[in-house]
Amino acid sequence: MFKIKHLIISCFAIALLSFGACKSRFEKLRLSNDVAKKYQEGIRLYNKKDYSKALILFEGLVQKYRGTAEAEDLNYYYAYTLYRLKDYTTARYKFKEFADTYPASKNAEECRYMGAYCYYLDSPKSSLDQENTYKAIDALQLFINLYPKSDRATQAAQYIANLRDKLETKAFDNAKLYYNLGGYDVTNYKSAVVALKNAQTEFPDIKYAEEMNLLIVKSQFMYAKNSYPHRQEDRFNEAIDTITNL
Repeated sequence: MFKIKHLIISCFAIALLSFGACKSRFEKLRLSNDVAKKYQEGIRLYNKKDYSKALILFEGLVQKYRGTAEAEDLNYYYAYTLYRLKDYTTARYKFKEFADTYPASKNAEECRYMGAYCYYLDSPKSSLDQENTYKAIDALQLFINLYPKSDRATQAAQYIANLRDKLETKAFDNAKLYYNLGGYDVTNYKSAVVALKNAQTEFPDIKYAEEMNLLIVKSQFMYAKNSYPHRQEDRFNEAIDTITNL
């Protein structure tokens, strides 16, 4: 998916050039075989914050400079160009690739951090699927493990806390949804209890603890109340036990 998103950005950037006043000069350079001049111009454009044009030149140079002394700096600028264009999906891949390829580089720590940070930026709001949120937590924790004394480790830990807070909200909202649907199907009250208890197990210090405890009791009560008469006594007793345990 990130390749498709990246391709769209690249095509859009190229399309913009057709309307620019410098089309002739830039296009001649882009189509030329003067890789050294392209490299210098790419850096100049990056520093000028003309990231769309810089991206076009960097993309054409990455393969040509592979294995050369200039490749390290080129890939560093390339990853940051993607980041500046907010293509976080491709940028995180390129930052990680840089850290894996150049582990001894002075920029390795920074790129490892930026790769994790791009995952953080790609984490969706709590109502959506949280796969990227879990991946962001893993990437940030890996950075902390690799660079525990880094100044960036403190910020990485804060980002993890923010992401866990989002997961807590997701878990609580999902459990509440079961409760709210209980009027349509009484078994949803039982599902709400299970979901609430699972969330408390996964997040022992969850900030919604008191609300969740109350919702567990209400769910148990509504489950008993709406059960068949011959099942009500046992389920009301279960609700009483829940209150006692809480």
